[in-house]
Amino acid sequence: MGMALSPAERLARLRLARSENVGPVTFRDLLAHFGNALDALDALPTLAARGGSKRRLKIAHAADAEAEMAAIGKMGGELLVLGDENFPARLATLDPPPPVISVLGDILKANGKSVALVGSRNASAAGRRIAGEMAEALGAEGFTVISGLARGIDTAAHRASLATGTVAVLAGGLDIVYPEENRELQKLIAERGALVSEMPPGTSPQARHFPRRNRLISGLSIGIVVVEAAERSGSLITARFALEQGREVMAVPGSPLDPRAKGTNRLLREGAALIETVYDVLAVLEGGRRVAMGERVCS
Repeated sequence: MGMALSPAERLARLRLARSENVGPVTFRDLLAHFGNALDALDALPTLAARGGSKRRLKIAHAADAEAEMAAIGKMGGELLVLGDENFPARLATLDPPPPVISVLGDILKANGKSVALVGSRNASAAGRRIAGEMAEALGAEGFTVISGLARGIDTAAHRASLATGTVAVLAGGLDIVYPEENRELQKLIAERGALVSEMPPGTSPQARHFPRRNRLISGLSIGIVVVEAAERSGSLITARFALEQGREVMAVPGSPLDPRAKGTNRLLREGAALIETVYDVLAVLEGGRRVAMGERVCS
């Protein structure tokens, strides 16, 4: 449960998270050492000098942090810093947790039973059908579907679970639409479910942002289902994060002749639960099965 943070401490946590060279690990360690972000901010220049930095560390200005909060509020969203009462519990227990997330919609949907459905952007018709039918069935069973709003499997999963609850984790800012063809879908998810991002408004998604997005997809879920994935795909990165986070890892098998099944079939060989229908997912999640997968997964 998050504590009630003062406005000054909330602002300081946002500034700390947006300061140069302060990632999730450093943010966590600074809070653990100083107990609050206000003292950590004051100590940053000294710590940087001790670490051998010869140039002045760029600390996020209060005005910039206030502008970010205002921009998110203007679009009807909410900025949550680690320690806020509404900060998702599953994300708060990650190692390390994300310091800041912005949310548009009902983030409480992700606090209950949530399953991630991910897969290939270049999905087959069969893969999209499987993802859609599974998302709809999971919604009927009371699960919120988490995915990344990409083309293919993600899109099919989101569309099929709009009525029952879906959360899209974005690689860019909440105000950035990507891909463009999902503009209307992104709007509907914000209205009926939730959009989540670690990035400030105005941030266009870049390659380095997608692993962070994938980590939140698995982090918000109690398990992930990979429907289609090539050997080197973002879905396998999500599976690796899920494994590290102690989430259930499940995969739908595919033809050995289809390169989109190479990654999912490898997950199965290394211990992921084999999924054919929603009942297989329920058996894994409700049975509390823990997947014992090899260390080579997604390496």
